[in-house]
Amino acid sequence: MKVNKHTSQVKGHSKSLKWKDVRGKRCRPPITSSELNSSPVMATMIKEHQAAVKKKPAVKRLKKKAKSVSGSKKSTPQTGFKKSHTHANGSSAFTMDNESDDSQDWKAYAQSIQGNGVETSDGPETVRSGRLEGESLHYCAERDDRRNHAVLVMQKDQTLCFRGKCFLTCLYGRVEVMGFTIEEGQQSYPLFSPASHCPLTITALGSADDTRDEGMEATAILRKYLPPASRKKLVRRISTNSTVILLEPMETSLTRFLSSFTDLSELFSPPMSELMSAVLDTPLNGLGMIPLVSTIEGLSMSKTYRDALSTVVSACRGDMDGCAVILVCGTKNVGKSTFIRTLINTLLNHTTSIDYLEADLGQTEFTPAGCLSLSTVREPLLGPPFTHQRTPDHMIYYGQSSCESDLDRYLESLKSLWRRRSQSRETPIIINTMGWVKGFGFQLLVDMIRFFPVSHVVQLGHGGSTQCPALTPEFLRTAHGCQTHPPAQTALDEFTESHSPPRSYVHIIVQSDFQGVGRQGTAKHQRTNEHRELSLLAYLSQMQSPDPGPVRPLHCLTPYQVPQSAVAVGVTHCEVAPSHMLYAANASLVGLCCLGEKVTSRGGPVLLSQAPICPCVGFGVLRGIDMVRGLYFLLTPVDPSILRKVNCLLLGAISLPSCILTTQPGFEGEMPYVTTDYSFDLTGAGKLRVFKGLARPGQIGMH
Repeated sequence: MKVNKHTSQVKGHSKSLKWKDVRGKRCRPPITSSELNSSPVMATMIKEHQAAVKKKPAVKRLKKKAKSVSGSKKSTPQTGFKKSHTHANGSSAFTMDNESDDSQDWKAYAQSIQGNGVETSDGPETVRSGRLEGESLHYCAERDDRRNHAVLVMQKDQTLCFRGKCFLTCLYGRVEVMGFTIEEGQQSYPLFSPASHCPLTITALGSADDTRDEGMEATAILRKYLPPASRKKLVRRISTNSTVILLEPMETSLTRFLSSFTDLSELFSPPMSELMSAVLDTPLNGLGMIPLVSTIEGLSMSKTYRDALSTVVSACRGDMDGCAVILVCGTKNVGKSTFIRTLINTLLNHTTSIDYLEADLGQTEFTPAGCLSLSTVREPLLGPPFTHQRTPDHMIYYGQSSCESDLDRYLESLKSLWRRRSQSRETPIIINTMGWVKGFGFQLLVDMIRFFPVSHVVQLGHGGSTQCPALTPEFLRTAHGCQTHPPAQTALDEFTESHSPPRSYVHIIVQSDFQGVGRQGTAKHQRTNEHRELSLLAYLSQMQSPDPGPVRPLHCLTPYQVPQSAVAVGVTHCEVAPSHMLYAANASLVGLCCLGEKVTSRGGPVLLSQAPICPCVGFGVLRGIDMVRGLYFLLTPVDPSILRKVNCLLLGAISLPSCILTTQPGFEGEMPYVTTDYSFDLTGAGKLRVFKGLARPGQIGMH
């Protein structure tokens, strides 16, 4: 594809623009970070939330009141606040049953967080294991305002659960974050704990060497980061089992781009359900992270969860012959993605890389939704998917968040990705699957276990059930798939030539027990469609400059101009008349793909009659179409050297987030691409969905 930077900025309005429907969302005005430190503002918000909870009797109220902190000399008054649980899928519940004034609530809350096992005398303090919160943070953390960072001393098994974002550097000892161990001497790692997902927890592991002179070493370390008075205070709290970490604020092109949208400006602040559990007055808050008290739980691991991690890690470390191939499956909102991130992080403690095959179209880990991909993971995943968007080694753009419209294309795409994986690799590979575990979705799982040389099947469930038949080796002997049927027990011919799949595999059942398992989060930013939008916005943020500065809206960026004769245009998810193809593609997200054959044109646009299965190198926004000059105007973060290989633009059902179109500054009157005067009741107003490979109920008996 021949590409050139457009010499002048494209106007925001042109005759060929496609007008699309964008439904406005009513939302609460955002609360700024400065207002979070204001007690009256938070008290008002809590009062509003209390009234909202009364209107929803479906919320289950916990019966036990908050217990007083053990170890304090005086009894702590009960506050009437109920315990709030945060879960692996990010959903949370928060209730209050007390009708006292806001001032009384604040007084009781302030008293309830004092102590935490730290004596305030001048003598040596007794620090207990558990959550670092409230007053204890003032005794073990010191901040250098001049250099805008903080140093935190943690004792073994102490934890810090927080909302926000920061860089973490381990200066002494070791800490663990979501399965990954960070040791002294390693690089700084970015931590992301947004309101859309379960909050991150930092756990101190202590030092691995008991013979070290902690006094001398700690003093030398702290001298680099703290002034004398602060350094003297923290040195007294360091022992052999202590861990010292450096916390620094983090601002990237991703965080700046997301915060430029009004609805996402408080994404890294505690959600409404956690406001009363946020500790706002600590040396850490000005760094972009807000600690949470122990009423908020981080990642909840059941015994079967921990046992499964241990079994798989042992297998990958060499306790089995050949390379481990781990397939993770389970119904929606059961914690598959969280389990996989924890597994990857744990494996990275023992190996340099892990392969990852993405087979979940709706909740992708490294790409926008609608992609199937094969990636090599070398860095820990210390945040939700939108915080670590990257270009996979190989990718195919399917174009939808579900594969039900064309099962064969879905399976053939996965086979194509597997063929591209080097068969000589000894790296373990993890296969993520969809949450569709019934009917045809279950048959797809059967096919995948047969297609790939799976060594472990980890099946997540809840409530004592897996919500579908257990995928044991015995069950697979008689199970029917979409493309495979018993008694076939090996992969297809092209795989058996280079692979010898094991005759059996280890089947592991994990029972998730966090509150809200199996249900989608209902709080702001916690729904699956919002997660997909966050991933897409994160991908588009790569077009922003990495240097600090104002965010540039997409319509202010200079697009590439692409000759229409150099690329073909196709639609993956529905039937579109050729005369309407460019209308549908304008102002849309397109996959940048590479067809195997050369594109030939007779002087006009090249249109594909069906969706191909071909490599995808990235995504772009079709900014505009100039029919007179025969040009497409494309915005993309993909490097020009790679763009030259692109000869196909694929349009799928993954649409641009509405905020991209509705927050364009600098326009007077109606905004381009946006209309609210649109009726879906008109004939032809909606897309025509074609289902390929799905047998109707009347056809099932014919086989």
